[in-house]
Order: sequence, then C-alpha cells, then structure tokens
Amino acid sequence: MSVKGTLYIVSAPSGAGKTSLVKALLKQDQQVRVSVSHTTRDMRPGEQDGVDYNFVTMDMFDGLIAQKQFLEYADVFTNKYGTSQVWVKSELDKGIDVILEIDWQGAEQVRQLMPDAVSIFVLPPSQGELRKRLTGRGQDDVSVIDLRMSQAVSEMEHYPEFDYVVINDDFDIALTQLQAVLTAQRLQRDVQCVRHADLLKDLLSV
Repeated sequence: MSVKGTLYIVSAPSGAGKTSLVKALLKQDQQVRVSVSHTTRDMRPGEQDGVDYNFVTMDMFDGLIAQKQFLEYADVFTNKYGTSQVWVKSELDKGIDVILEIDWQGAEQVRQLMPDAVSIFVLPPSQGELRKRLTGRGQDDVSVIDLRMSQAVSEMEHYPEFDYVVINDDFDIALTQLQAVLTAQRLQRDVQCVRHADLLKDLLSV
C-alpha cells in the first residue's frame, strides 16, 4: 500500500502574504505542488499556459462544470476560475501533497468533496499592517484600498472554519510554521505505518 498525498487549502485576505509564503514553501519542500487553476481570463504578458493558469474559453469552462470536473470554481468579475478535480486526485494518488490557494468560499466547496483536506488560514498581524501592505503596492487609490480593507475584514471572519491559523508578522517565522503543518501531517501514525511498514515489522519481530 502506498501513501497518498495530502490536500492542503491555504486561504487569506488580500495583502496577508499567502502567495509569497506558498512560493517560498515550494522552493524548500520538494514533496508538494501547487494546483494550477483553470481560468477564462486573457493571458497576461509573461504568463505561460499550464504554468501560471490553464487558459480556456468560457464554453470550455462551462463544459467542465457540466462534467463536474472542478473541485471548486468561482465567478470573479467577468471571468471564471476553477480547480481541476482530476489533476488534484492524480497528484495525491502519486503520493504528492497538493496546495490549493483559494478563498474561504472555495475552501467550503472543496471540504464537501474532500473532507480530509487540511486547511490553513493566513492572517496579517494587524489591520494597520494590512492597510500598509495594500497601500505599499502603489496601484490603487484610497477608495479602492478602503474597499479592499472592508473585504479583507469580511474574509477574516471565516478563519474559525480552518484547521490551522498562521500569523504572517515575521515572514521567516510564518514560513517555518507553514512548513511545520505539513511536517506534522506527514508524521502522523497512520501515514508512518504505511510509509515504514517494513521497518516497523522488522523492529517488532522476535
């Protein structure tokens, strides 16, 4: 019997640093991959199909919905985004851990189909710091920042629905804590019993 991978859901409000943490985690952990979402939006300069996103037409996306190919999907403004159920399950069957970077609503959808998924919510250390990070991007005016802050507070209200909470104050500490969640999951007794079945049999032999 082989060990299946674990599905991780990582959610956070905009500006909490989720994407940066996940990218750093992928660089130091070779046993985990991040899911590449399907999207109907246009490809931006520098992006690659199949790497940044799987770019599809609206008709193709709707067809995948009809075939129940998505673990979760969402309408974001005029575009759609979704997570391939086939790809995720294929990676997990290979023993590879998979991370989904999705919002709390997507997390809710995934839990219904895959209740064993491990969920992590990343929070900023304060509202003041969150506003500073959003403002620091230099892309939006005050009214847009205020709207994003309001949305962030609404999103953060859902942190109790998650298994783990990581406070991204010091980036290196937050990264260590995120890695600790994955390490703890891999050290669970049931996982170790399968992974080291021969060793345990030998250790307990008389």
